[in-house]
Amino acid sequence: MQENESFKFKAIDEEGRQLDCEALFLFESPETKKNYIVYTDHSIDNAGNTKVYASIYDPKDLKSDEDNEFAALPLKPIETEKEWKIIETILNEMQSQIESASANPETSQAE
Repeated sequence: MQENESFKFKAIDEEGRQLDCEALFLFESPETKKNYIVYTDHSIDNAGNTKVYASIYDPKDLKSDEDNEFAALPLKPIETEKEWKIIETILNEMQSQIESASANPETSQAE
């Protein structure tokens, strides 16, 4: 599994409901030595934005079936402000890259 490869998996929310989720990206932080997953259940918030979540995961729990569907992935909560800052920085960088590519389609195709 590549760090930027998207995949679908099941998650359990606070009320015990099973949600179909899609991983947006995975990364390991050199600072914390932990692996993080940023994902969405494609739900929309009150402002019309797609909800995005982040959690800690163990790479050895990534086991897919023949349809590239993943079973329920055990996720751990992010508990420190430092970890949230790392994730927020990466999300902001990715958003900037997306916006830049949208504003300059010729440049993004040349890369």
